[in-house]
Amino acid sequence: MNRGILAEHALPMGGARLVNATPAARLRIAHVDDHETVQLGLASMVGGESDIELVASAASVEPLLDRLDDIDLVVLDIRLSDGSTIEHNIQQLHTRGARVLVFTAADDHVAVREASKAGVLGIVRKSESRGVILEALRSAGRGESVPTTEWAAALDADPELPSAGLSPKELEVLALYAAGDKSVTVATRAGLSTNTVSEYVRRIRHKYAAVGRPAHTKIDLYKRAVEDGILPSPE
Repeated sequence: MNRGILAEHALPMGGARLVNATPAARLRIAHVDDHETVQLGLASMVGGESDIELVASAASVEPLLDRLDDIDLVVLDIRLSDGSTIEHNIQQLHTRGARVLVFTAADDHVAVREASKAGVLGIVRKSESRGVILEALRSAGRGESVPTTEWAAALDADPELPSAGLSPKELEVLALYAAGDKSVTVATRAGLSTNTVSEYVRRIRHKYAAVGRPAHTKIDLYKRAVEDGILPSPE
């Protein structure tokens, strides 16, 4: 298994490597990829950025699991040579509170779809420009969704998503809330009280969870709304 690279001051190789502590204001990322050239590329890409630091690099998720307190965002490849699945890797990281951005060649459409359904913040191609990749890192580091054509295609390509059976009013509330409106704005536009909006959102989450499509966060609700055609796919 390739053990990858990292900048100066790295610890001896043995899975993930951590460099010296970074200032709190910087976005601390970890990169999981089993190809050394890709690790080198991302390290070079962020090396000159004052607000981003690559603090760990590994060929699998496992070495990072006990070190996620030092990491703001995990940049994860879809296919790894350890035989793990993307769904399992994302679940392990989410269980420990990590944010995840998929960084991939996007040639495995099934795995891309699984990553999207597992709740990643975005799916970015390795072939994208440096500017696009850096902006995706910064957005995901802030906990924001990173809408890309790959992410939209993954949502659109799944014909077997079970319907949550939302009522017309629930559809209206979801469209407004998932698009970014605050509860008070949704209430005004939908002719409801803020308490009723909160109850509608609770019901919507429950209905999606009941059909195996959990929506724990507002980003998750946005994804479900895109999947169901309630909101347009990101361009």
